[in-house]
Amino acid sequence: MKRDSRTHPVHRRRVFYIPGYDPFHPRRYRELYRTESAKQAKITGYDIEVSPKPDGANYGWKAVTSIDNHSAIAEIDVLVWSDIVRDSMKTNIASTYIQLVLTAWTYITSGALRRMMWMRKGPVIAALYPIGMLLLQLLVAVLIAAIPTKLLSLATPYVLGVAVWLGAKIGLGPDGFYTIGMIVGGGLALISWVIWLGVIVLFLRWFKSKDNKLYAYYLMHDYAFTAQHRGAIPRELEVRMAEFADEVSTALSEGWDEVLIVGHSSGAHIGISIVADILRAGRVSPDGPRLSLLTLGQVVPMVSFLPEAYRLRSDLAYMAAQDQVAWVDVTAPGDGCSFALCDPVGVSGVTPKDQRWPLVISAAFTQSLSPERWHELRWRFFRLHFQYLCAFDRPKDYDYFQITAGPMTLADRYRDRKSSQSRIDVPASKHTALAP
Repeated sequence: MKRDSRTHPVHRRRVFYIPGYDPFHPRRYRELYRTESAKQAKITGYDIEVSPKPDGANYGWKAVTSIDNHSAIAEIDVLVWSDIVRDSMKTNIASTYIQLVLTAWTYITSGALRRMMWMRKGPVIAALYPIGMLLLQLLVAVLIAAIPTKLLSLATPYVLGVAVWLGAKIGLGPDGFYTIGMIVGGGLALISWVIWLGVIVLFLRWFKSKDNKLYAYYLMHDYAFTAQHRGAIPRELEVRMAEFADEVSTALSEGWDEVLIVGHSSGAHIGISIVADILRAGRVSPDGPRLSLLTLGQVVPMVSFLPEAYRLRSDLAYMAAQDQVAWVDVTAPGDGCSFALCDPVGVSGVTPKDQRWPLVISAAFTQSLSPERWHELRWRFFRLHFQYLCAFDRPKDYDYFQITAGPMTLADRYRDRKSSQSRIDVPASKHTALAP
């Protein structure tokens, strides 16, 4: 983006929020925005009012702010792909364990897992967590199932003894005793296997019912969704992304001051590709609204390091060199689920000679949260992954609500900001081809 000394005040903004791999209704994001924006406004000292948006194609809300005597209005839409996520999660327990094997095989044999560990251990541990947790659940189920089968095996001699006694009472000969032994022994063995399998299934179902706290199945489906195509974008998601690009392009012709794309977690790489498509198609007018891209808590290497992620790697290289869209990437070392301060272009090994973007900065959880609040959240890994969308009680220069609803464009807000000195941009991926 060509920088100049002018500022571009925002009175009307359109925001498109792209969630990560999330099966839930987008109303959760409106409620999160409503409650957390009120907290942040009270802490920082500005006014914000959030209200439902009129019915439309997308679920969204409206935010009106007054900051430093400047007023701004934002209409925020959630670009929904939760139905695709839910469909990908419609697997039984056995299918999930098959996914476990195939996903682990893909990341290990492609070299992606080993190379991701060179950068940040946190997201790699997060990737290994569902594998370890699901295997632990299976082990526990097997061990518990062994208890009744062991008791049954201990009772087998006594059952056979009773059968022999009854046979003697009715005058059976040697052949009869042999037949009784075979029937009773085989029956007990069959019962033992049925009990063993039944108990395993029972306990695995119980573990799955608790996944809203354990997240093992959820995370396994998340990583499997990416690994099943070895980094290529699934067809159904590609179609949805084209629809998203059309919606953003329509907004670019509606007279907004800024159109802001926000991608969180795995929604970050979706946002990168959508903006790249819009730019390549020439759908950004120099006289139209400013188009901006904000990526939060990105996990780009989980995709770009895989062999067939040609599309994403090409989009990363393109977005790094273009001069029309300000792209700011925000992560935090305190977020163990993201590749904190890793330049997604650099670590993917596709840095162009004339790289301009992204601006890589830290939300600095340990500094922008009070010690008390940090102590409260530091072991709640999943909650910390959503902290970018929440209030900070000791805010620095990152404020999600001022970015999405305040009077400054993303480019102006970070005009004089430089990337973090702790940024990691050393190429780490084995696979760097931009096309097959």
